[in-house]
Amino acid sequence: MTPSSGPPVLTEQVNPPPRLLMGPGPIDADPRVLRAMAAPLVGQYDPAMTGYMTEVMALYRGVFRTTNEHTLLVDGTSRAGIEAALVSLLEPGDRVLVPVFGRFGHLLVEIAERCGAEVHTVERPWGEVFEPEELEAAVRAVRPKVVAVVQGDTSTTMCQPLADLGEICRRHDALLYCDATASLGGNVFETDAWGIDVASAGLQKCLGGPSGSAPITLGERAVAVIDGRRHVEAGIREESDVAREQGVRIASNYLDLAQVMDYWGPRRLNHHTEATSMLYAARECARILLSEGVDAAIERHRVHGAAMLAGVRGLGLAVFGDVAHKMHNVVAVHVPDGVVADDVRGAMLTDFGIEIGTSFGPLHGKVWRIGTMGHNARRDAVLLTLAALEQVLRAAGAPVVAGGGVGAALESYADTGADTGDAA
Repeated sequence: MTPSSGPPVLTEQVNPPPRLLMGPGPIDADPRVLRAMAAPLVGQYDPAMTGYMTEVMALYRGVFRTTNEHTLLVDGTSRAGIEAALVSLLEPGDRVLVPVFGRFGHLLVEIAERCGAEVHTVERPWGEVFEPEELEAAVRAVRPKVVAVVQGDTSTTMCQPLADLGEICRRHDALLYCDATASLGGNVFETDAWGIDVASAGLQKCLGGPSGSAPITLGERAVAVIDGRRHVEAGIREESDVAREQGVRIASNYLDLAQVMDYWGPRRLNHHTEATSMLYAARECARILLSEGVDAAIERHRVHGAAMLAGVRGLGLAVFGDVAHKMHNVVAVHVPDGVVADDVRGAMLTDFGIEIGTSFGPLHGKVWRIGTMGHNARRDAVLLTLAALEQVLRAAGAPVVAGGGVGAALESYADTGADTGDAA
């Protein structure tokens, strides 16, 4: 074929190599979720489709632990949910406070700046979290409209305590937005009990699905702010819509939560064509989680995360960060002296088909991030990953403890006395 004849016609199906994804996400989707995605498509206003949308709203109320009416999906990856929340809440010039303790706090800063907000930050070294007193002092000083915080930042593996922050925000008349992408379903998250006004997530971590759908829940205080900026597109607006239009129009059309809420709500006002197969996936993720039980799923993540933590320590590896505030579902491991981090990751992938992660910024090449989440939060995945890591490290010349990883993990399982089988 000559260069002028154009690109080759590809005749073979996509056939990815088998992988065990034990990094910080994405992870292997639960086979039940993949089967759900293969279901036939229906029209966006087919009664079956609107019925599934209503079911999804009810299911994710259970996942988020909320009674919020406006609990729905943003079509896009978890970042689409983050951006939808911030662009719909923030007008140019609004003050926002972002507690930064890892890479994804910096992401919230960037998105808020792109909204034209006046962004203030407080920072903790990577590997630490904030105390409530620090956050209240910052809220008192800044007087923000919105406090935007990550619960679990996979770049550092830290899980920020949130139980007091909602009340702090209410005392100072601020809205609380939380990015729960990496934590929801594997760590305790209480939307209503903690006073969280908006929370968003993704499917590709503890929820056990593919990336591409962002569950989000909005409380009454946030809905009132978003409704105050409601503008309906020309071509579908009615006279009553024109009369209701007010405030600064939300800068993004696609991520305009006022319009998305109308699409998911009783009006079913056309906004976009719902990503049907991703809705099936999101529905199945939530169905599986609620069938297992949210508390049981969190405990499963805790048990297998503890076994992985014990296992890497049993190999003689040091763990990064404040382990007392580590997420259940991911651990960061210091790369031993004399070992090239990416060579180990490459050997894990090539020789064993197992993926583990590196990190970002100041931690890039200095730690590996190993996940135990979603469908992969199970005993066989933990033990296989530890056994493979031992062999690869041994080949790299690292002084690991023979059998120490698997042995320590098995001891951890024995100590829990819990059911450590596969996900329900």
